[in-house]
Amino acid sequence: MHGPDGVDYPNHDVFVEIEPQERVLIDHLSGHKFRVTAAFERLDGRTRVTFRQFFENEEEFEQAKPICKEANEQQLDRLGKLLEEWAC
Repeated sequence: MHGPDGVDYPNHDVFVEIEPQERVLIDHLSGHKFRVTAAFERLDGRTRVTFRQFFENEEEFEQAKPICKEANEQQLDRLGKLLEEWAC
């Protein structure tokens, strides 16, 4: 992953399941291990994204918790820009 600070971070993700225009499941395998579920729902010309992270255990969650909010906001901002491009 290339961060906004210009630093490259090792990142290993595996797409477990892709249901086009509905849902994506991703296993994050580097650093803190977790599964991401992103569900997409069309609403009046917009897209609702339901984003969930499931950690292997509470310890993994507590260690990742301080960086999750900012990192997830960056990812969702990128997704929003991509969806806007696709809508054109």
